[in-house]
Amino acid sequence: MAARNAMETAGGAAAAVVKYVILVALLVFILAPLVFMITASFMPARDIISMPYPWIPKSFYTQNFLKAIAGNDRTYLFFQSFLNSLIVASVVTVTTIVIASLTGYSLSKFSFPGRDLVFMLIMATMMIPFEAIMIPLQVVTTQLRLTNTYAGLILPFLVDAFGIFMMRQYFVTFPDEFIDAARVDGMGEFSIYRKILLPNTGPAIATL
Repeated sequence: MAARNAMETAGGAAAAVVKYVILVALLVFILAPLVFMITASFMPARDIISMPYPWIPKSFYTQNFLKAIAGNDRTYLFFQSFLNSLIVASVVTVTTIVIASLTGYSLSKFSFPGRDLVFMLIMATMMIPFEAIMIPLQVVTTQLRLTNTYAGLILPFLVDAFGIFMMRQYFVTFPDEFIDAARVDGMGEFSIYRKILLPNTGPAIATL
């Protein structure tokens, strides 16, 4: 019995070692491009294309950052580009979370005709690759005269089907008893959503 327990313990330890080795290998594989990007930003072009690649810069070359900030065209500066990306990403993130959580709440906690059909149609849009709708989106944006505007970059991405799916699946696991008790106490649906559901969906919102 003792020998068998020892063998089982040794086997469990070996499995744990293998697991951690695989995880460390995956971590290195995932972080390698990020490390390459950071180190390459401090190198001149001749060092970036040299083989083998020097993962540690011989000397910190800062001219890359100065050239990026200065830009080749004074009408398209680095800081303006950064501000545009910050505005678009922030607005899309906030609106995606709000719309996805509201839609997920309605599709998980309300019963109405066609609910499952609506959910299936939303899921069906995830099968369409972005490359198939990229040119139609550009055509619509041009026809609406939204090119070179924040609206042209934000409006096509306000709703995310995967976000709706994830929030809906999260809300499905939320106990109905809490919602029913809040309704009995006289809370409205939006108050339930804002004061009960949202505070308990931190992991899903952070992931989204």
